[in-house]
Amino acid sequence: MMNSEFVLELISVFHTGPVEPGSCVQKLVGNIPTGVILKDVTLEVYGGELMAILGSKGSGKRALLEVISRRAQGPTRGQILLNHVPMSLRLFQDSCGYVTHKTQLLEGLTAKQTLDYAAKLSLSPKIGSSIRSARVRQVLADLALTQVANRMVDQLTPSEYRRLVIGVQLIKDPLVVLLDEPAWGLDPLNTYFVISILNNHAKKYNRIMIITMEKPRSDILPFLDRVSYLCLGDVVYTGSTRHMIDYFRSIGFPCPELENPLMYYLCLSTVDRRSRERFIDSNNQIAALVEKFKLEGGPYRKSSGPPPDLEHLEHKVPLSAYGRPGVFSTMMALLGRAYVMLSPCSRVGLQQLFFRLFLLPTFFFLLWNFYYGMEDFQQSFQSRGGLLFNCMAGTAFLSTAVTAKTFAPHRTRYYHEAREGLYRGPLFILTYNLFSLPLSYLTVMAASAVVFFGLPMVAPEVDGPDWMAWVIFGSILWAVWAFVEQQTIALMIVVKSSYSAGAASVAFTTLNLLVASASLRSLVRLPDWLYYLGHVIVFRYASAVLHEQAFLDRLPNLPMNSSVLCPDNNAEYGCRYRNGTYYLLERYHFPENGLDHGRQDLELWSNFGFSFAFFGGMFVLNLVLYLVPLPSFIKSKFRD
Repeated sequence: MMNSEFVLELISVFHTGPVEPGSCVQKLVGNIPTGVILKDVTLEVYGGELMAILGSKGSGKRALLEVISRRAQGPTRGQILLNHVPMSLRLFQDSCGYVTHKTQLLEGLTAKQTLDYAAKLSLSPKIGSSIRSARVRQVLADLALTQVANRMVDQLTPSEYRRLVIGVQLIKDPLVVLLDEPAWGLDPLNTYFVISILNNHAKKYNRIMIITMEKPRSDILPFLDRVSYLCLGDVVYTGSTRHMIDYFRSIGFPCPELENPLMYYLCLSTVDRRSRERFIDSNNQIAALVEKFKLEGGPYRKSSGPPPDLEHLEHKVPLSAYGRPGVFSTMMALLGRAYVMLSPCSRVGLQQLFFRLFLLPTFFFLLWNFYYGMEDFQQSFQSRGGLLFNCMAGTAFLSTAVTAKTFAPHRTRYYHEAREGLYRGPLFILTYNLFSLPLSYLTVMAASAVVFFGLPMVAPEVDGPDWMAWVIFGSILWAVWAFVEQQTIALMIVVKSSYSAGAASVAFTTLNLLVASASLRSLVRLPDWLYYLGHVIVFRYASAVLHEQAFLDRLPNLPMNSSVLCPDNNAEYGCRYRNGTYYLLERYHFPENGLDHGRQDLELWSNFGFSFAFFGGMFVLNLVLYLVPLPSFIKSKFRD
């Protein structure tokens, strides 16, 4: 065995998994067609080496990485050993890293901030802030990102973005790093640059780097210490890149001059599907190559280049060996990252600030302009009712829009980080709400002040502003905002598209407003089944608080207009309501209307409490939803 500090071994690994996408019903019932994806895969790779897994589409490259990382769905047989210890999911999460084909970073951060928070989420506080900062600087330097450290993520070039994604995994100094198509979509120069960086990292720190590639270029050949060719799950060759040409020449397949050896032998290891005859011939040839390597490939599988100089390695003990941060440290890191994304120094930060702090006040300012000049006449009863409905509906709909816009990046990042074992769903939901709810309370209270103090919403019972009435008014609107926010978050756990999730939330909200708001239809004349259905809708309680506060025992003897008074409540002149209570009689059950049938809709503090209870219940539901394991086909939507 080589004199290397680390070794990863796969011994006779078989894996069975999905071979077709499957329909939605098949995914739900777990009846997706399966087949053998990996067949008797045996390979090894040592510290200081860069291995490339090559194969055409469908050869099993990604499945092999998924099996090594213990993320694969389906039964797996065989041994996967890291330093002779069986690889488990926890061992992989603690000691290894996986750079997936597509990874979405948070655009509101700079490159340095991205790595800073990756370090805070993955490195133990025992390491110390100075060592953590030094690690961030080192990774930036190793990946040639120092010059763009303060550039926003959304302003990076594709090559810089890809290197930053790799850096997020390298920050914890993993023993093994798996990279699925690390140079996908990059031009030849940047492909060469990225592969050379990976090779340098493996040599410098004595780490194991395993990459997959579908179309390798000849200029990266010197950087590959080992190569494995897969075809339909079978190993055609695995071992030293230096001895690859000698092996294939010895079995009668010399590489022609001026040909790219990597691509030549990749074509040799690929089934030709252009015709049935070619498929059969190529398949038989590959089967013969697989059997040939099983019989004669042993020496090539183990041989490689010279051992690394262990005396000059910079990291003898990986940083991941010090453990992971605790729950409180993780929560503080997530909170800090979320607040940093609100920085007005970036385009994304400005968008976040506008949506979270200024969108709702802007809408309420438009309401104020529309209802400004509303006088205390009989017609104002309907206008006030419409204003209350618009305040409540606008708050609900804008809550949906803001949540769909701002929550999606955090959710997608959560799915990536949770798969790495950094934290779990309930902690994510709790932390996100600790970040989001104070901001939403500020914006709702500011918006409600525009209407409450700018329009005669509630006739003051004392001289001066009625601050307590404003607190009740704004708090009820915030309860509506918070409930709809939690409703949208619940939908976005399974719906990837922000637009689709937002549209579904708007549809639910619209239906609830129609049934229970008492503005579009009176609760008094509502059929019994709809009336009782309204008891499980938050708008029934929130609307009751707003209406009781604005109308009950208020607005007495309003005239028809400036010249027609209504001393006797004479309906002939349009004098319909003697005071606000008469307006409520048409919409709610309470003893004064004589139609209560034992029902009481207007109880201010009970309705106030129920409004917040709905928000609390939805929050708890989200904690449960993000704790319960989801089907893999749902979670995969947010990672691929």
